[in-house]
Amino acid sequence: MAQPTPPATARPAAAEVRHYAIDVAGIRVGTMTATRQAAAGTDVTYSLVSDVKVNFLIYRLKIYYQVTNRFRNGQLMLSTVEAHTNQGDFSSRAEWKGDHYDIVAKQYKHEYKAIEKQPIRYTVTNMFFAEPPPGQTRAYAEYFGDYFALSRNKAGNWRALRDGREDEYQYTNGQLVTIIKKNPLRNFIIRLLPE
Repeated sequence: MAQPTPPATARPAAAEVRHYAIDVAGIRVGTMTATRQAAAGTDVTYSLVSDVKVNFLIYRLKIYYQVTNRFRNGQLMLSTVEAHTNQGDFSSRAEWKGDHYDIVAKQYKHEYKAIEKQPIRYTVTNMFFAEPPPGQTRAYAEYFGDYFALSRNKAGNWRALRDGREDEYQYTNGQLVTIIKKNPLRNFIIRLLPE
């Protein structure tokens, strides 16, 4: 008697990965990798890993951080950030509890605690995989535990503002090609590396 054929197991979709170089004053100081992985059903996991090491004359800067966002049905269910720097280790977390998020951010010179009742459907990490949709006015900033205000300057060019901090996101054909993180000392330029 023939054995029944086992049911086919659904293979997860291949991960989408974007690799970026991080430059300061034309010198490469680090890398950033953004990953989007679809799982079973409507679950999608986004991750962002940044690794920077740079010497500014007498000051050495080291920043490694990893963001992991888990979405279900287009809603953020859990966001975690782990940061390891020459100033210490830090973390942020936002978790959906059924009718609200518990948000706690403990980062270098930034502590924030809040309850957010509105579902979060768009984050900074989403911006790595497509240009924000028309009318998108804010993005949840995982590191800080609150929001960047978004505005479109011109086609393919977005500005993100939060508490005096400004980042510029530049897209070509819907793909994020450059981020300019504006800094009083030197801007950090994050640029897409060729495949």
